[in-house]
Amino acid sequence: MNFLLFDDRELAPHLRPFTFTRPVAHIRIGIYTMAERWAKMLNHEVFVCGSELSQKMYPIPNDLNEVILINSAWIPNQSEAELVSALQPGEMIVKDNLRLASFCGDINYFILNGQINNHAEKIHQLPEAEVITRPWEIFSKNGKILRSDFELIRAGRDSEEISDPYTMVYEKNQIFVESGVDIKAAILNASEGPIYIGKNTQIQEGSAIKGPFALLENSVVNMGAKIRTDTTIGPNCKVGGEISNCVFFGYSNKAHDGFLGNSVIGEWCNLGADTNNSNLKNNYGEVKVFSYEAQKMVNTGLQFCGLLMGDHSKTSINTMFNTGTVVGVGCNIFDGGFPPKHVISFSWGGSRDGFELHQFDKFIETEKRVFARRKIALNPLYVEMLRSLFEIKKGLFQLQTNPLFGYSM
Repeated sequence: MNFLLFDDRELAPHLRPFTFTRPVAHIRIGIYTMAERWAKMLNHEVFVCGSELSQKMYPIPNDLNEVILINSAWIPNQSEAELVSALQPGEMIVKDNLRLASFCGDINYFILNGQINNHAEKIHQLPEAEVITRPWEIFSKNGKILRSDFELIRAGRDSEEISDPYTMVYEKNQIFVESGVDIKAAILNASEGPIYIGKNTQIQEGSAIKGPFALLENSVVNMGAKIRTDTTIGPNCKVGGEISNCVFFGYSNKAHDGFLGNSVIGEWCNLGADTNNSNLKNNYGEVKVFSYEAQKMVNTGLQFCGLLMGDHSKTSINTMFNTGTVVGVGCNIFDGGFPPKHVISFSWGGSRDGFELHQFDKFIETEKRVFARRKIALNPLYVEMLRSLFEIKKGLFQLQTNPLFGYSM
């Protein structure tokens, strides 16, 4: 049996800016990415296919047979994963009208149409299935998913010991430490939720961490950091200052002081010293954010919502973000002050002098240096994908009469 995670064509655009540069299956929430979680629960390799710009990087294997197609936005529990594994020809799993999984007898139909065939002889309804449908749900649901992922990752395993005598630990049985971890003079409080500390990570002196919390492999919590509940720091990140209910996908830095709350930070981002965001409106009302799919501001239904930042975006020191700001891919924000609540991808500038379109070749040169610091080479297909996105943004950027506040896909 083969398992293929696919991006629903109607749902995936609602998860921009994060799905500009990755399949939904590579979104991280809790401890795992969507694909990692499915592979763990199914105890089986899973294939990932992209949509739109990421199709070339994640093509659909055309030699698969006996394939079960799975909606990448679905976060299963163990019983749901077992139901998927047991699917037979003619069976489908749905949540209301959203197709979650189907036994696929004709992979060519899926390749041509990008969707599950509607015909099914037997339909399983899962009205309570957990599905990520909007980008702010990545942080708002992170605590719940982190708790379940913690039980999944530690099942049948023993934690490493915390040997540092100057580290204070609360609820030791709710803390799981992998190998190669370096912790010194920190406070780890798991009394309100679990704490997972991944391989080869560092938690430096004076850090205070409250669970639920996850620190993925090779990441660093800098001295004196204050990290509140429901936060995930993905692999190869460096974080400091004050962080509350945030998700970092990976390879991103917020190394200095400054507050970040109720936010999602993509990959290869860097937040300059004393970058801050607001996560609560002065009138305590519900927060609206820019929707790429709706091409307008939409209500999140949340009282707390901070910053949604796409991959490869960067800020200078003392950057300030309003409540519910959306930053696209490849932005460079400086100048101080508050940038607009939607910063178009590949924007270069700030609130004082406005924004212009970044030059793609200069953008890529910067990213090559960023990648080289991690001893990683840029994949040519990835560069091609970024260039395609840039060309789309270039055309739309030039149409805006006021690119500071203009909307684009």
